[in-house]
Amino acid sequence: MSSQKGNVSRTRAQKHKNTTAFKNDKYGATAQQKKANEKVHDGVCQHCKEVLEWKVKYNKYKPLTQQRKCVKCLQKTVKDAYHIICKPCALKLELCAKCGKKEEIVIPLATPQEETDATDQASKGGHMKPKGDKDAEDFDDLDSNCDLSEDGLE
Repeated sequence: MSSQKGNVSRTRAQKHKNTTAFKNDKYGATAQQKKANEKVHDGVCQHCKEVLEWKVKYNKYKPLTQQRKCVKCLQKTVKDAYHIICKPCALKLELCAKCGKKEEIVIPLATPQEETDATDQASKGGHMKPKGDKDAEDFDDLDSNCDLSEDGLE
């Protein structure tokens, strides 16, 4: 662009254009990059969510190594990178955890009660059946198949 004072409009098209889009896992993603790609940005407004997704997309996202201090409760409870408010304070005050503004939250934070309910359900559903029961079920299935084949032959 011209350095002429007041000349803020461009008259020509962009000179250099990328032919292929940037891929953050082109040469195999690292464990840190995989974690960043899988992360769900909850408790933030639409603008902050887009900023965080851009950082992940272009390998600019750097996760926190230590917890940061929350600006509301002044405790070291902020566990997410680029956030300034901890999740409990953001949930209670209905603020964006990244910018601290009272904006509409795109993906709301789960309440602590909902999180414990979800973990309880996962632990209940996660138990495997004893091996003997599985074999008994397989035996019943085989037995019922034999009954059907015998009925068909008679």
